[in-house]
Amino acid sequence: MITRRTALAAGLAAPFIARSTANAQSVGRNETLLLVQEYGPNSLDMQGIGSSQPVNGVALNCYDRLLRFKPVPIPSGGGNTIAMTEIEGELAESWQVASDGMSCTFKLRNATFHSGRPVTARDVKWSLDRAVSIGGFATTQMNAGSLEKAEQFVALDDKTFRVDFIRKDKLTMPNLAVTIPFVFDSELAIANSGGDPWAKEWLKNNVAGSGAFKVESWKPGVETIYTRHDAWTSGKLPTLRRVIARDIASPSTRRALIERGDADISYGLPPKDFKDLLDAGKINVVGVPIPNGVWGLYLNTATGPFTDVRLRQAAAWAMPYEKMLQASLFGRGIDMSGGPATPKVAWPQPYPYKTDVAKAKALVDAAAPGGLSTTLLFDAGNATVAEPMAVLIKEAMAGIGINIEISKVPGANFRGEISKKTNPMVLNRFAGWLDYPDYYLFWTMHGNNSIFNIASYQNPALDKLVDEARFTSDKAVYERSVVDFVSLVSREVPMIPLAQPTHDVAMQKNIGGYQFQPCREPDFRYLTKA
Repeated sequence: MITRRTALAAGLAAPFIARSTANAQSVGRNETLLLVQEYGPNSLDMQGIGSSQPVNGVALNCYDRLLRFKPVPIPSGGGNTIAMTEIEGELAESWQVASDGMSCTFKLRNATFHSGRPVTARDVKWSLDRAVSIGGFATTQMNAGSLEKAEQFVALDDKTFRVDFIRKDKLTMPNLAVTIPFVFDSELAIANSGGDPWAKEWLKNNVAGSGAFKVESWKPGVETIYTRHDAWTSGKLPTLRRVIARDIASPSTRRALIERGDADISYGLPPKDFKDLLDAGKINVVGVPIPNGVWGLYLNTATGPFTDVRLRQAAAWAMPYEKMLQASLFGRGIDMSGGPATPKVAWPQPYPYKTDVAKAKALVDAAAPGGLSTTLLFDAGNATVAEPMAVLIKEAMAGIGINIEISKVPGANFRGEISKKTNPMVLNRFAGWLDYPDYYLFWTMHGNNSIFNIASYQNPALDKLVDEARFTSDKAVYERSVVDFVSLVSREVPMIPLAQPTHDVAMQKNIGGYQFQPCREPDFRYLTKA
């Protein structure tokens, strides 16, 4: 039976099939992966201001870092996740922390950039100097691991590189393994910089890496084609030689393509589709609860109605938590309501709030007699989950006298919009790359006021507790600090945690080697195709 959806899917699959056939002489079908995703990168430089989430995938696959996280099996099967407390070398062949714990010296392996140039310690220094100097998300990410100044990075000779620590910070070494501190071909970047010391414009449109894959072609909003870097030495050479990542906005079309076998793998399907595919059993679905990740409702504490803590608490009591988990995530997540009065030493964890309309209404009546009107913003790139959540939030808030107008922003523009910090309510999914409670709050509620502190929350008491947890080596002090700062933000509620989502991927049965990464983008380096 031919339906409109399958006919459309067949039409969209035709370019895949034609392209694969055209390249059959040079690249076999079992060496070509066809990925369908909602939207692709808006830049090729993850350190650039305004880079969208999928640009992490470019950084992951096309660039190398000094270190990476060690793969470990997913407990439920289906591939690997990572051990955030265990690191191994990528560009670093070996490393040694100084006896005083205040520096680390790295020996670089013999690696080459896509240009054919050898990777040197000078390239590593230029790259890390850039990361701590360029501003925005990249620089804040580096600061999260106490990597703050160019003077910390020293090229001792072509193959020896040192990082000097400004303080003892448990996050410094793992922070070198996340997506951001990747290494550029500095000579190539500088030669094309046009006088910009960090070659921002050129690197936005060009890759200058040493990673396992190169970008052969990039058509924003259409597709990105990757080809293998055959001289890659920072890991086992991938079996895939070519990856076609096609941007298809329609989730029903992406599902049809994967169901028909016209695509090999898909990220970002609606949770209902993942649940249906899992139940049907014809497609492999692998799910990992996102570490340090949560869907949250951010309430602006600096401007607008939610500067009043009573209204933030009212919203927390009004949320229809279970309805949102089922209607938007179809059970592919963990409810964040009804937690204990005294928190655990963990994140994410449920706040003590649960749906209680009477409590919510009483708080609104006290803070804003007669009610109020406001707006709720979300990323259109996450609309399959965020839109049903937003509709339920609007309905619940109307019941306590708060009328909401919903606004959605295209995914490519979302980070720029939240950086303004003017929106009263923002629905967003944020996941910290390092799985520590203090790391999550450093990003989302700390007074550093990073782009992800969407609520623009400023509280010196919280900052002190988070910093204490970040830098202490005393387990008892750490645990007390975590309990205290989770208690504080659950009272202040600059963000209401709604659900911890599951990161799902759908694959044909002949696809193996799945590797979950903290940046939640496809890692082509490990995937295989029988």
